[in-house]
Amino acid sequence: MKKTSVISEIDELFDMYCEGCLVKKQLTEERGKTDAHKFCIQECTVGDQLRFLGSEMNKLTK
Repeated sequence: MKKTSVISEIDELFDMYCEGCLVKKQLTEERGKTDAHKFCIQECTVGDQLRFLGSEMNKLTK
């Protein structure tokens, strides 16, 4: 996997699912920005995929 293709996949996922996410918006209102961010990183399936792509990016830069 090339670095540019990983970056492109990350951008696509973020643009498609994260921008304007209603779940994050609702959680931010109810629990605050930090808890909403925590949800995205730990529980959201898109966040899981973004974490995977981030680890792939780290492998490519080492």
